[in-house]
Amino acid sequence: MTNTDLLYSQKITYGLTPELAEKIKKIGFSNYLDQQLSPNEADDTVYLQKFQTTKYVIEQGKKQEQYSFSYLKKTAQELFSKLNKPEVKEKNLPAFEVYADTWLRAIYSQWQVREMLVEFWHNHFNVNVQADERIGISLPLFDALIRKHCLGNFRELLGATAQSPAMLYYLDNYNSKASPANENYARELFELHTLGSENYLNHLYNRWKEVPNALQEKPIGYIDEDVYEAARAFTGWTVADGTNNEKGGNFPNTGEFLYYEGWHDNYQKRVLGVEFAPNQPPMADGQKVLDLLAAHPATARFVCTKLCRRFVSDSPPESLVKKVTTIWLANLKSPDQIKQVLKAILTSEEFKQNAGQKSKRPFELLISTFRALQMDLQPNQTLVYLFAQTGQTPFMWATPTGHPDVATYWHTPNLLLSRWNVLMSLLGEDWHKITKPELVNKMPTTLKTAREITEYWLNRFLPAGYSEKLKQKASNFIAGGGDIDDEPFFYNNDERNHKILNMIALMAMSPEFQRR
Repeated sequence: MTNTDLLYSQKITYGLTPELAEKIKKIGFSNYLDQQLSPNEADDTVYLQKFQTTKYVIEQGKKQEQYSFSYLKKTAQELFSKLNKPEVKEKNLPAFEVYADTWLRAIYSQWQVREMLVEFWHNHFNVNVQADERIGISLPLFDALIRKHCLGNFRELLGATAQSPAMLYYLDNYNSKASPANENYARELFELHTLGSENYLNHLYNRWKEVPNALQEKPIGYIDEDVYEAARAFTGWTVADGTNNEKGGNFPNTGEFLYYEGWHDNYQKRVLGVEFAPNQPPMADGQKVLDLLAAHPATARFVCTKLCRRFVSDSPPESLVKKVTTIWLANLKSPDQIKQVLKAILTSEEFKQNAGQKSKRPFELLISTFRALQMDLQPNQTLVYLFAQTGQTPFMWATPTGHPDVATYWHTPNLLLSRWNVLMSLLGEDWHKITKPELVNKMPTTLKTAREITEYWLNRFLPAGYSEKLKQKASNFIAGGGDIDDEPFFYNNDERNHKILNMIALMAMSPEFQRR
């Protein structure tokens, strides 16, 4: 029998823990959602305790060294003054701290909706720490701004990412100067952050005047001319990283955003049919581009479609996309614009109708396994290695697109096999030192029959409900050909533990647990 409140709730979490399932049974999905949409960091007691007591392990040469979290709360100046030097070996630690903290929050934080939304925005505004070591140094700042604005106003979030050192380095705007401007950031700003590639119309129109409604300053999409002009608007948006300013001096080495007038193209511009007068005040050109893009109806539809795809289904219902796009546009100035849109998605009939249909990506699958089994995490570099095998390594997706969010990408034979192998490693081996696989020892000693053992673990993995077919298969596996209502025969305790552990792994690999 399916508990609908739990079914809906597991769709907005990284997996239900036994305690959370009991809480939702008492207060219901609606009350749980209301709590989730107003997170308070100070109330996140379990995560905060884990954060304060957890040490992560890093290999330095042939030694393994333990570190307490120390870089996540540092300022840009504290990060760059210490780490932005060729001889410093610890410059990879800030990025790893974000990586480990992301795991801790996903597993232990009570604010699960916020964590899923933070992952969504990191994917939307993707940066790759392997592209430039300075991205890794500044990643704690980037993560902090994503968290600050994740439920807030999109224009503010867009502006914060535009000025973030991580984005400036990743998309090369940090060295964009007049004549010629570097267009990398401007192009991804249009294609990935706002209007979306479906509104790139250069194959249809060669000049800006030809784009429908452009003469009314409301073009339906964009062409290359818009990208080129926008790139000029962002010249001079750089980072104070101590480098030469090519005008007879050096920038300060604070690691903070810097607008440098000496690099800015001050001539007139035209973006999306809107004329920009020459010699505007500092940063006014770039801010105007961001204003136009954030308010464009195509941006509303593009981002709302992605939100619906993340939280509802791979093919979002058109009825839902239209509804939440209207809410997005009606709240362009609202400080909680994103929150209002997300609430509309998560309370919709379309959301409920698609519960249990979204496939988990590898990160979500492994986190939900940790949560269901209440495993303790020991962050170390093997985390990166294991995720590289699954195809989804946070903050390391090579292209600006971010990780794909449809099952067809993740359900290839190779990637499915890889995620199953990683599950087996986490659950049954200890070479990785990420967790201690002592699962069987945590099982109540009162459980004797194959049916009782199976139901106990199925209720941990799938508290919202599971099929009789899965229960029967798992019970038969433990029974080993005997009656499922009898106590299974094992040659010794090692065989018993090994067989139960394999059943747990099979449950984690089951199609029912692969979905939310």
